[in-house]
Amino acid sequence: MKIRPVILCGGAGTRLWPNSKNHQAKQFIDFGKWTLLDKTLERTKASIYDPPIISTNKKYLNKVKQHLKKNKISKYKIVVEPAKRNTAPAILSTALIKDIPDNQPLMFFTADHLIEKMSIFNNAINKNKSNLNSENIFVFGIKPKSPTSDYGYFLTKKIKGNINKVTKFIEKPKEAKAKQIIKNKGYWNSGMFFLRKDSIINNFKKYQPITYRNCVNSVKKAKYKANTYYLNKASFIKATAKSFDYAILEKTKQINAIKLDIPWSDLGSWKEILKMYDKNKNKYIKKKNVYYRPWGRYTNLFEGKEFLIKELFVKPKGILSLQKHHHRAEHWLVTQGNAKITLNKDIIIKKPGEHIFIPLEAIHRVQNSGKRPVKIMEAQVGSILKETDIVRYQDIYGRVK
Repeated sequence: MKIRPVILCGGAGTRLWPNSKNHQAKQFIDFGKWTLLDKTLERTKASIYDPPIISTNKKYLNKVKQHLKKNKISKYKIVVEPAKRNTAPAILSTALIKDIPDNQPLMFFTADHLIEKMSIFNNAINKNKSNLNSENIFVFGIKPKSPTSDYGYFLTKKIKGNINKVTKFIEKPKEAKAKQIIKNKGYWNSGMFFLRKDSIINNFKKYQPITYRNCVNSVKKAKYKANTYYLNKASFIKATAKSFDYAILEKTKQINAIKLDIPWSDLGSWKEILKMYDKNKNKYIKKKNVYYRPWGRYTNLFEGKEFLIKELFVKPKGILSLQKHHHRAEHWLVTQGNAKITLNKDIIIKKPGEHIFIPLEAIHRVQNSGKRPVKIMEAQVGSILKETDIVRYQDIYGRVK
């Protein structure tokens, strides 16, 4: 029996757009003729998988169908949630549809992750498929590249059959604690799950009976049209609004881990997005988008909806004007050299790999006091992303009007 991929595609992705009322959900952001949902759908085309099932909501339904058409996926099922109830009801309701046999393995992807080396990922899934039973759950750990508070972690121990049993989950620790967790061989918790349909049913019956009963009714009363299940709202809203982690993972003892050493990111911050563009910038560089200034140059790499990605090249002794912006905030990721940054009344030194946020209306500048060029990846985020949105206070090159 093949594995059935299930894509959770109902998240709003508000973390990237704290000041925007018309923000885009992260899975639908065009990063340069591709979206994270495109990447997720592409994964499901591997030979180990049956056609995908997508869990989403009415707001995103048309976008999901557009992505399926774009990726030439004609065999699929969509489950439409009628209200926001978090991931536990979404996962259960999707698993309950009649298209899935009770003992079928289900691979739950989130729609907004970037995963590389999928052959390693798929081999690990296939290897552990025979270890699934009617109660256990496998979660996916990614070997940390650095201590960060952006992700949760978990610890494991080896048990019979060379299986990694999860012994503890740690929710987004501070950096000092993250270093200790990594020292103890902790892994990032990726938020993906691998388990059988009957395991989902049995765990919800045992730990979340109210949610189970209401989701069963919601699926039984669902309307079906054009490959799409429209869950019954009256029953669905009675399900307890909890994440799968809190509803099930915190209660069951039968959690195992698939540990991977592959490039992975949830692109949940502009820092991570800038890292991604820096890694792939040669695909975006065009000579016509390189602009020279007295302090060095900048290159416009990609302009999306309400964001612009640039690379700044600040030559030795180069100093940008002391300035602010009315319509945009900025995120900077230093990739080369030591950047001396003025942010309002503070002077901050940022080294390669370090990030700083420049809020709307904040007075700021960057200068290079060193002997080698400073490179900075910049994300401008806002309603107006033009060079005209600059108010200069000081400039050694005489550009203050």
